[in-house]
This record gives sequence, C-alpha cells and structure tokens, in this order.
Amino acid sequence: QVHMAESGGGLVQAGGSLRLSCAASGRIFSINAMGWYRQAPGKQRELVAVITSADSTNYADSVKGRFTISRDNAKNTVYLQMNSLKPEDTAVYYCNADFVNSDYVRNERWGQGTQVTVSS
Repeated sequence: QVHMAESGGGLVQAGGSLRLSCAASGRIFSINAMGWYRQAPGKQRELVAVITSADSTNYADSVKGRFTISRDNAKNTVYLQMNSLKPEDTAVYYCNADFVNSDYVRNERWGQGTQVTVSS
C-alpha cells in the first residue's frame, strides 16, 4: 500500500504565507509526478501546481508568481510554498502522486486533504 501524509494547512490573513508538505510512503518504485490540487466549497477540484521527476513544473494561472512547488526525491515529498495568499485561495488542498509501485504497475494516490483558510 501507498500512504500520503499531508501537513501545513491552517488559517492565515490575506497577504500571509503557508507551506504545505506531502510525503508518500509505502510500496513505491518510482514517482513520475507529484502535484497539488484544491477544491473550494461548491466548486470542482482544480490543479494548483505539479512537478515531474525531471523538476518540470506547471502552475495554474491564478497562483503563478505567488506559489512555488518543489520536491525532495529522496524523501518522496512534495512542498507547496504559498505566498501573498488571497481569500480566494481558501480551499481544501489535496496532494497527488503519479507513481509506479513495487510491482511495476503505474498507479495514483491522493492525500486526505488539508484546509487552507485565508481571511480578509
């Protein structure tokens, strides 16, 4: 089994910063990409940022220049540094891993989600 452990959410004032972390553990052979998604009340889940094993990154237009995604391959961990937060960034943030397990089967796993609330 593969387990995703998220941390770092919370309540912050507009203009503040938060850093999310997500560690993947278990029967993992390799990780192709890790990413962060978010879902606000009444809205669909959307991509925030993704990083590949080659450190290629992609961001939603709404967070470009404010959020930075990074990863520690040795720890199978992905981070999301969020600066200049806005009330519209309020959502549950989910991490995602696209990986190959120890049976060499490609798979996907989601974290449990962490709440980020930005007050105005």
